[in-house]
Amino acid sequence: MTQPHAAHITTTHDTDGTPVTHDADGTPAGQEPQSQGITPAHIPPAELRAALTAELGGAARAWLDQALDEAAAAHPDAHGPISVWELRLAEAGRRCGPAHADAARVLVLHAARPGIDALTRVYSQGTADERRAVLHALPHLVPGPDALPLVEDALRTNDTRLVAAALGPYAAGHLDPHQWRHAVLKCLFTGVPVDRVADLDRRARADGELARMLADYAAERTAAGRPVPEDLHRVLALTEAARPSRGTVGPHGKES
Repeated sequence: MTQPHAAHITTTHDTDGTPVTHDADGTPAGQEPQSQGITPAHIPPAELRAALTAELGGAARAWLDQALDEAAAAHPDAHGPISVWELRLAEAGRRCGPAHADAARVLVLHAARPGIDALTRVYSQGTADERRAVLHALPHLVPGPDALPLVEDALRTNDTRLVAAALGPYAAGHLDPHQWRHAVLKCLFTGVPVDRVADLDRRARADGELARMLADYAAERTAAGRPVPEDLHRVLALTEAARPSRGTVGPHGKES
């Protein structure tokens, strides 16, 4: 897979030396310029379109309607010159504004219904914004685990908005326990709020291995004289909730 392009982010450090990243528009790490709480990965496309349409001005609404009609009529997996719906992905920020661009791009992708090959092409060749839109669109487009390489690629980057987008419902449903635990730890390392991890409560519940990893990380921070992130305590509490009694089998086949 083509490696992601360099993200337009800056890094500063807090008082204890922890890196704090910001995007080119100044958005704090892991936070996206979403419109009035619209989170594209979590909202069914019909509801997403209604919510977005209610917020767009007349010109932007007209552009979105035309872009979705064009995408629906396209052949997204055809080889050859770039498809019109891919051009619309690139235009979305300028046409709809940064606060609405993610939702608009997800709707364009949903209308185009690209297969995994086309999604991979857009992700590999696109900007960070376009890659993020692909990640948000995965639960609406890919029913099985075929798109996991895209999630895994995003989790290897240092772009915190890509990391946050990768940990939506698709990852919650398809990442294996080992990968998922390390993704949670990456959030703690990079400052991505664990609120961005879809289905966190269910997947962390009674996970003894995650609890061990969190305890080790907390011990490392303490030994280095650095504070332990508040999010770590929250996840650790989830791992202790409803833990099976001694001798029973945990959720991943391990005896507690």
